Amino acid sequence: MLRKLKLMLGALLVAAFAAGCGGGSSDPDVVELAQNNPDLSILVEAVSAAGLVNTLKAPGPYTVFAPTNAAFASLLTELGVTKAQLLADKELLTTVLTYHVLAGAVAKADVQVGKAITTVQGGIFKIDAVTGALKITDGRNRTATIAATDVFASNGVVHVIDKVILPANKNIVATAQSLPDFSILVEAVVAANLQGTLSGTGPFTVFAPTNAAFAALLTELGVSKAALLADKALLTKVLTYHVVAGRVLKANVPVGTAIATVQGDTFTINSSLAITDQRARSAKIVATDVLTSNGVIHVIDKVILPKP
Repeated sequence: MLRKLKLMLGALLVAAFAAGCGGGSSDPDVVELAQNNPDLSILVEAVSAAGLVNTLKAPGPYTVFAPTNAAFASLLTELGVTKAQLLADKELLTTVLTYHVLAGAVAKADVQVGKAITTVQGGIFKIDAVTGALKITDGRNRTATIAATDVFASNGVVHVIDKVILPANKNIVATAQSLPDFSILVEAVVAANLQGTLSGTGPFTVFAPTNAAFAALLTELGVSKAALLADKALLTKVLTYHVVAGRVLKANVPVGTAIATVQGDTFTINSSLAITDQRARSAKIVATDVLTSNGVIHVIDKVILPKP
């Protein structure tokens, strides 16, 4: 039933666009498409308030992920602001709206599923195919569903989404600090004085061990947490072995190929997302693609180790 409702919603939205466009000889641009759809009236107000109307009426082409009125209403509740307050904040509005726009026309068939998609704003998001639907994961790891696709305009294409997406507002270190299961990792990063590096521009890919993974390592090495945190040389060597230069999402992981780390040694990942380290120990990647402003985090269930 839920799938049928989603399909009906998509069909109704496309129909609304088509009805609004009329039968004129010239195709509407992306702004006119939105203006002709009552369910995108807040988006139109926002584009006008941000001073982006002329930009989005330019030749482009552009791909616009257009949030519905209900999506904006939900955002207002989430942010705890009124519509008037949101529309008055031109800087925030411009940042958010340009995060919904891609340079070039990207139809549904051309979406790079699972890969980092760079927006006009500069941030990235990804799109995954989930149980028959296309879902966006934004920079804050919130999700939106694409409710209608391939509404073509004279200067691009519009896809309708059910949630306003937001660019990342936390780097790798801040993201780890916000997640309780990484508290020991955060302590280790601070003890090794790597927080500045991992808060830098990057991008980086971090394979982040959980607290349980660190507890298991302490037992394996026969040391206390205090002793491990006090050994800065060892700590730095181990932590940088968990970092790869560049943003490597799950879809781009080179399976079966040696992956070079910032520390200098390599590890491999198999098709089951199990890591084999330099000591032939195995760790499982238990969660992938936690997006941050300066890279991506993959969660692992064991601390991996470089050569002795």
